[in-house]
Amino acid sequence: MVGALTKILAQLNPNPSQPPGTDGLATLLNWTAWLATFAAVVGLLITAALMALSHRRGEGSEHMSRLGMVLAGCVLIAASGALVGALV
Repeated sequence: MVGALTKILAQLNPNPSQPPGTDGLATLLNWTAWLATFAAVVGLLITAALMALSHRRGEGSEHMSRLGMVLAGCVLIAASGALVGALV
């Protein structure tokens, strides 16, 4: 039983290749990933600037929750490839 299973698993190709004709889609996904990363960095910079201005004015604000949401988005962007790979 175990020998037959190892023979079957040895014949499987664990490295799938990209289907022909999907080069444009791969380019679009790469650009989207780059834009999402860029937007996340801009979001972090804007949140940091608002936190600094709020602190300078002496105002209490909810920038920590905004920072948490931006950082959660950054984590999702960074982990998206691994998440999709785990689901497929």
